[in-house]
This record gives sequence, structure tokens and C-alpha cells, in this order.
Amino acid sequence: MQAAATTVSHHGITFLPHILAALGKELVTNPKRLFSLFRRFLVKKWPSLEIFGENLWAFCMGLALAHKLKGQVDLLYAPWPRGTATAASVIHAIIGIPFGITVRGDNLEPADPDFTEKMKDCVFVRANNHADQILIEAYADGIAAKKTQLIYNSLTLPKQNPPIHIATYTPKQTLKIMALGRFDVTKGFITLIQACALLREKNLNFSLTLAGGGGIIMGLGGLEKEIHALTAKLKLTQYIHFPGLISHNELPSMLAQHDIFVAPCEIAPSGKRDGIPNTVIEAMSMGLPVVSSNIHALPEVVLNHQTGLTTNPHDPQALSAAILWLAQHPKDAADMGEKGRAHARALFDPEHNAQKLADLMQQSVQMKG
Repeated sequence: MQAAATTVSHHGITFLPHILAALGKELVTNPKRLFSLFRRFLVKKWPSLEIFGENLWAFCMGLALAHKLKGQVDLLYAPWPRGTATAASVIHAIIGIPFGITVRGDNLEPADPDFTEKMKDCVFVRANNHADQILIEAYADGIAAKKTQLIYNSLTLPKQNPPIHIATYTPKQTLKIMALGRFDVTKGFITLIQACALLREKNLNFSLTLAGGGGIIMGLGGLEKEIHALTAKLKLTQYIHFPGLISHNELPSMLAQHDIFVAPCEIAPSGKRDGIPNTVIEAMSMGLPVVSSNIHALPEVVLNHQTGLTTNPHDPQALSAAILWLAQHPKDAADMGEKGRAHARALFDPEHNAQKLADLMQQSVQMKG
């Protein structure tokens, strides 16, 4: 952003005096509007204190930025429909600047209490996969159907193609498997650990790098503790390694050291789900064959027996069988890795997708003008 934009402004905690000044000014000059906005965006039944806190900060930022942006900005873009969209909605309500938002499937099921109003007020909704687009267009009797457009994410993909490890894999080697993500119920890591126990029973020489974390501090409950406890209970500590949270800069080198990437995603009882995890695309761009579940948007990228293998969620037997098949067919697995790399580059090309988003923004401004 800093390289592309002529000016970039940062508004963190040091912006607090401006927020307090804007809040005081609004309270004195237009208290009726302030309380109306407060009821609209904050007096809701929020799913957690963390989400309420995010929206409270964004609400205050919207108040502080509204008059500062008047006459300076033609369109606001909120890349997710909580904090950023709350700030954009407040600014829109005060000075009328139009805004667009990006929405994912897990924003809909369950939806935040102010979500419908944001969908109604925005000028466009961007979906970053086709499965989410279907959900968005059906939401609230089609409230955003006519202003929803599919634009896949833009990802920084490797400029050079690293070698595909599994192409030269033999049973005498250790099959190196990797999975990565928040330790959240949607990731399916419990199923993955159960599948590892089955792989051990089938005498596969393997190791799993399960990177990530989370836990209570990130609002993810006690799943991290459960994952470690299950690993110990199934006597898999010598097979499964936990490097913890890793930076985005570390990921390419870690992926290059592995043979297979696994994403056994699941839909939570609440309806929460992943769209297309960026980690899956990054693994594909490195030439790793992927084993994933066949839920939601994953089949848009993991094409069964073309760019990887898909299985039903919550099925450790099928997951272990898919991993074993790749180990027993390394040439076919390598071919899937090559096709996956090409598919990732075509679908998530940063220049193409960024241009589509820029065109959508320009069209939205022209329509409003």
C-alpha cells in the first residue's frame, strides 16, 4: 500500500485525542444523530466482548474521520464487514461517502447483528469465492444480490517454481506433511490427528508439521490444549511437531521442505466455515499436492484428482487413505502439484484481480456520481 499510494496515513492509539475531540464535537453540535448512530451500530447483542470492542473502536474512528475525509475521498472500501465496515458505515451516515465491502461465508453464518444494514447501505459487495457469492446473493431475501461481484484474492506468489519434493519420494524416506492455521474448530485438526494415528497403523513413515496456534487468548477456546492432549493420548508426539505461530515470511521456506499440504476444514455447528484458506493457495503455488475436505469453496481450487485430493469432512479414515495414496503414487502426486501451481497462478493472479477490484471501485463511483 505504501509503495502504491502517494500518501498513507496511520491512525492507531495515537489518534485517540482526535477521536475524543470528534466525539465531543458531535455530542455538542448534533447529539440526536450521535445517539441514533450509537443505537444503530453499538446497542446490539454482540457474540463476544472482543467483537463489540472492535466495533466500538471502529465507530469512534468513523466519527473522527468523517469530516476529515469530506471532499477528499470518493469511495470507502472495507475489506471485512466488522470493524472496517462499521467505520465506513458511520462515515457514510454522516457525510454520505459511498462504501463497498468484502464479505466471506463465515460473516453470514452466523451474521453480526448490524450486518444486514451494512449490506443494505453499501454500493457493492465483493465475494472472494463462488461458494460465498451464492450465500451472499441469497442472504436476507437477496438484499445484495444485484450488487455482488466475485473477485478472487490477490496473493503474492513465488516468482520461481521450486522443485516438487514428492516427485522423488520413496517409501524409505519420511513423508513430510504440513498443515497450518488457527487452532479453530473450522480447521479440522482433530480429524487430522486421528488420521495420523491410522497412518501409523498402516506403517507409513511420516511426520506432520502442524503450525499455528490460538487458544483462549485469540478467542478460539480450548482447542489448542485439546489438540496437544489428543496427540499425547494417541502416542503421536514423535510424529507430530508443533512449531507454533509462524510469520508469513517464514511460510515459503517451510512449505518447500514438505511433500504434501493438508487442509481438512470443517463447518462448525454454528455455521462458521472457511472460504478458501490463503495457506492452501500458497501451498499450491509452491507445487505441493493438497489433500482437503470437499466443503464450501475448497473444491474451487482443490480439484479432485487434478490439483489434489478431496475427502468428506470429519472422516479420518478417508483423510488417511488420501494421504497414503499420494505417498504410493508420487509421480501422480507431483503432476497434481504442477497443475495446482498453474491453477493457483491463474485464479489468484495479483495484477488481474487487483485490476478487477479497481474497475469495480471506479464503476461504483461513476454510478454514484
